[in-house]
Order: sequence, then structure tokens, then C-alpha cells
Amino acid sequence: MRALVVLLATVWLAWPALAVNPDEMLADPALEARARAISEGLRCLVCQNESIDDSDADLAHEIRVLVRERLKAGDSDDQVRQYLVDRYGEFVLLKPVFAWHTLLLWAAAPAALLAGAAALAIGVGRRRRLAEEAAGLTEAEKKALDELDGNAG
Repeated sequence: MRALVVLLATVWLAWPALAVNPDEMLADPALEARARAISEGLRCLVCQNESIDDSDADLAHEIRVLVRERLKAGDSDDQVRQYLVDRYGEFVLLKPVFAWHTLLLWAAAPAALLAGAAALAIGVGRRRRLAEEAAGLTEAEKKALDELDGNAG
């Protein structure tokens, strides 16, 4: 059993290395490292939640080759990214840029968190207020309320 777990863990950890084919790799280790760094931040447009480095899709292969061609042509990392954004749109970036047109995307998570915290605070306050009001009931009212609670459950 332990050997199976080790084998599965090894395959799982090595899986991303299988996506980049040896024929895609550049001879210059520095350029290959730059290509890998760029590829990690680019989305596979077929898989959508994987980087092109992790994807086996044909389009991901084409983009990986394109990244390496642009680097060999002398483009900077930013120029390669901008070329891909111009060609495929900002969706190709795994981490969206922070700009006015993506403000809603960046603000949605904090806004949802704040709305949830406000709803929780309102609910706790309402429950506390009801408990305080129930403390002021007469014994007959408390008994009638307990009977209603017992009948409801």
C-alpha cells in the first residue's frame, strides 16, 4: 500500500513536466527558464484552469512554441506577454491585470466577504435582541412560548 501511495505521489508531482515536450525545449537554459516562467502565468485556452505548461492541449503546445520563438527573436518577457494578450486577449493571463476594466473582478471577492460579515452581524444582533426581549416575558408568556417551540419541533 505504501509503495502505491509513493508511486501515485511521484506521478502526480511529475505530471506537469510531461506537458512540455522535449522537442519544445530551448538549448539555452536561461531562455528555457524564462520560457517556463512565462508559461506558468499563461492560461490554456482549452483547459481554462491550467497553465500552458501543465496542459497537453494542442493550443497550449502552440502557445508554448510561440513563447519560445518570441524569446529567441529577442523579445523581453513583458513583450512576449503583451504579444499573447494582443493575440488572445487578457483571458490568456492566469492572473488578470489590475486596471479600471477589471476593477469589478478584483472587488467582487472583498465585497462578498464584507456582505457576508454584515449579514452575520445583523443576524447575531437580531438574535441577541430577541433573547433580550424574551428575558422580559412574564412566566405565563415564557410557558406559552416554550409550548409553541415544543410543538414546532
